[in-house]
Amino acid sequence: MKQTRRAGGSLLHCGLVMAACGIAAAQQLPTTPPAAPAPIPAWVGVKPIEAPATPLPPEEASAAVTRFSFFGYGDTRSGTPQPGVSGDGVVVHPEHSRVVDRMIATATELKATPFPVRFVLQSGDAVLRGQNAAMFNISFTPIIERLTRGANIPYFFSAGNHDVGTNPPGDPGRSVGLHNTLTAMSKLIPPEGSPRRLNGYLTYAIGYGNAFMIAIDSNIASDPVQLSWVTDQLERLDRARYKHIIVFFHHPPYSSGPHSGASAEPVPGTGRKAPDRVEAQSVAIRALYMPLFRKHHVGLLVTGHDHLYDHFVERYDDKGVTYRIDTVITGGGGAPRYGYIGEPDLRAYIAASPAENIRIEHLMRPNDTGAMNPHHFVVIRVDGDRLSAEVIGTGETPYTPYSGGHSKIALSDSGS
Repeated sequence: MKQTRRAGGSLLHCGLVMAACGIAAAQQLPTTPPAAPAPIPAWVGVKPIEAPATPLPPEEASAAVTRFSFFGYGDTRSGTPQPGVSGDGVVVHPEHSRVVDRMIATATELKATPFPVRFVLQSGDAVLRGQNAAMFNISFTPIIERLTRGANIPYFFSAGNHDVGTNPPGDPGRSVGLHNTLTAMSKLIPPEGSPRRLNGYLTYAIGYGNAFMIAIDSNIASDPVQLSWVTDQLERLDRARYKHIIVFFHHPPYSSGPHSGASAEPVPGTGRKAPDRVEAQSVAIRALYMPLFRKHHVGLLVTGHDHLYDHFVERYDDKGVTYRIDTVITGGGGAPRYGYIGEPDLRAYIAASPAENIRIEHLMRPNDTGAMNPHHFVVIRVDGDRLSAEVIGTGETPYTPYSGGHSKIALSDSGS
């Protein structure tokens, strides 16, 4: 017992000595000051785009106008950041600038004709990341102000997935992008409280001459509040005045580009094309909005999302009369260009509405590679009861995607 106690005492003594030595050694080591906290970057707000000096007149003031033009285009963002390549937030977007150069030149040419350009409809994806204010302020806004302030042309915008994301209303992941986009467009679109604006949304309508235009946020195509508002606008619309209804939004109901969900390759060993993988937003457009558009005889959809030019016609019957909806995919505003992937499988979509006898025609096929699908915009001409379209590319040679090497096409059937 005594030996054990002495041994224990010796161990305790050594432990105390070692601890004291450790403390002394630690006191002799140089001390490193704690790292300073990283500086919080200065907050940057989005600058509202300046409105044209001459905005569109009030609806009632243009009621007698039946002949004019407008531009449609979309997808003006840059691509995914790459080493040595400057994109949104760093430089003024060069490809988008070239598109707007051609727009301004075209508007100048049409100014003295019966079809002057009265406004621009943009179908979404202004910038790569809508949550980044610098991308609006540096790369997008200076270009748009060349149209609004320089050329005095009103500009109307609908939200793309790169602007606000695809999260539902109220989700924090959507709020910053939506705030920035709404701020950028705040001087260009109908204000909150207007009967032509859905409060809190980038969803609104404008009337000019005999045409009525509706902007939809297709990122939330399943949202019942937005659907109810659009339905109310259509049901209360004066069709004696408004001969043409044009809806512009980002996700097309169908296309032949990468976002169509079509597969270019067959299922291995079967020889049959793989099933389409249609994005949820296009599914909702097909299920919720296309029946509404047919009911109210909407004539033209201006869309984007696929970075190419594509054009479909949907014909249907209503009370013994055949009508048509033209879907124009004009995603060539400056984003990296896409190529043709395959034809969309629309059999289930058509079968869902047998009484309407839906027939869909693909008017032109995009080229297989993005390099062969130029950046572009579309001139829509309103001529009384008829519409027509002309595609204008930024290349050195005219862009002629339609059959027979044409850049122009009628958006109406004889006798319709």
